[in-house]
Amino acid sequence: MSDLHIRSAAPSDIDAVLAFWREAAEGTSISDDRGGVARLIDRDPDALILAERDGRLVGSVIAGFDGWRCHLYRLAVHPEQRRRGIGSALLTAAEERFVALGGRRGDAMVLERNETGQHAWRAAGYVREDHWRRWVKHLTT
Repeated sequence: MSDLHIRSAAPSDIDAVLAFWREAAEGTSISDDRGGVARLIDRDPDALILAERDGRLVGSVIAGFDGWRCHLYRLAVHPEQRRRGIGSALLTAAEERFVALGGRRGDAMVLERNETGQHAWRAAGYVREDHWRRWVKHLTT
């Protein structure tokens, strides 16, 4: 895995990240636009973690910490690069970030229909908690 480079995203990465998510991520988000990603990077420059191989974006994870909880979003690995340790490397970087910030437990949002994602999270040691449900209210149209 020595050819894999893990780093925080920069504003210059926004277009590449959005294109990568369209290709590699499962589903879309209301925040999948230039403004949404720019706000994330501006507010927490180390939250969006990228994996590159040979100068090409091959993975991402958002490791958001609000001072209370550690939230993981957008774990995605390029389909041609899966099962090569990229997701594990991204999660290790995210978990190390959380521990350094004083976080105690990471949680991930995973789509019900995303069986590949559920398998990856399970393999990384995360467990599903069925007693929780996500409640959502869109604040903009």
